[in-house]
Amino acid sequence: MRPRQEITDMFSTFAQLEGDRFSKWLTDHKLYKNIQNHLDHSSEALKSENFWALYWHKHWRSGSNNLAKMHLLAYLQESCYWTASKTVAKFTLRQHSLADYFQMAIAEVETILKDFNPEKCSSFKAYAIMAIPSRLKDILRQRKEADLCTNWALLRKVSKKLLSEALSEAGLSQSAIAQYRLAWTCFKQLYVQNQPGGTSKLPEPNRQLWEAIANLYNHQRQSQLTQPTLACNAQTIEQWLTQTALYVRAYLFPPVKSLNAFKQNDDTTVTFDLPDPSSSSPMADIIAQEDVQNRQNQISQMSAVLLKALQNMDVKTQEVLKLYYQQGLTQQQIMQQLQMSQPTVSRRLVKGRESMLAALIKWSQDLNISVNSNQIKDMSLALEEWLRNQYGEYNMNP
Repeated sequence: MRPRQEITDMFSTFAQLEGDRFSKWLTDHKLYKNIQNHLDHSSEALKSENFWALYWHKHWRSGSNNLAKMHLLAYLQESCYWTASKTVAKFTLRQHSLADYFQMAIAEVETILKDFNPEKCSSFKAYAIMAIPSRLKDILRQRKEADLCTNWALLRKVSKKLLSEALSEAGLSQSAIAQYRLAWTCFKQLYVQNQPGGTSKLPEPNRQLWEAIANLYNHQRQSQLTQPTLACNAQTIEQWLTQTALYVRAYLFPPVKSLNAFKQNDDTTVTFDLPDPSSSSPMADIIAQEDVQNRQNQISQMSAVLLKALQNMDVKTQEVLKLYYQQGLTQQQIMQQLQMSQPTVSRRLVKGRESMLAALIKWSQDLNISVNSNQIKDMSLALEEWLRNQYGEYNMNP
């Protein structure tokens, strides 16, 4: 992928993929004119890309500019592409293509925008580089969990609200939805509550249990259903619930279509067809707490590794890092304050960061996480952000 250099391109172009590879950048002329207009009519023309990322994020959050989200979607194209590229490289037998993973990442942009807090993280791209792979990893894990669940385990996990949404999405009538939902309620009453928790391999109910579920359904249908319905036998109830599980799977994770999304209109404006990112994944709601806990544990572990590496450095190197990141001194100013030569100051900065990066790489390898050059680059950005935040905290709490 050819990196974009100009601010106008960063916030107005979209990646076109052909044959599962990057092909070219397509320009949305409406976005291009908008960002160019801002550059031409403000004193902010020479600001950095991060300034403009934070600028558009602020306007997106306030709703004061209806193009802000599209500018940010364009800006994150590279981050989503490299995330997809690294993800597809991890799998020998691939269920999805690079374009599929790219589309999954793009669909998470709304979540990335919602979760980003400029008060805690000064670099929008550094945050995105960490957050997008994390979101994609969660999605793939959730898909895997859904695939591994038996129909009966999946029906135990699903909520009544989500079940109704899945049945409605499948095109069933309100009457049919009510019948399927009552069958599901009877199933949970007689089967799920008696099963051990935590397993994704719940066995299929036996014939005796299907008969009991059907009897309970027939007993409750007259009081629970608003429209009169016929009695059902065990075979019909089993068919309904099996079909319900299929509807739920399809609703949680609809099939991913290979990305052929970017189209050139007659007026040369780029349009694309992506899933609505404003609606969160229903499966994420089911296991959201687990995801949050896992992410928090990983961040805590990484922070502990970096803090230990920082504390193990010699005092002079720690002092150089503190002056550089906490007080914002230049190497020249640090040289004068500590009475060191400029090469010594530079060497201590480089060696200090390298030792912390080495600790982070080792921690990743200990967790059996493969590390390549692109991931090391991402870790370097994360380390830089961590150092700023770490010394920033010291600065606020002397």
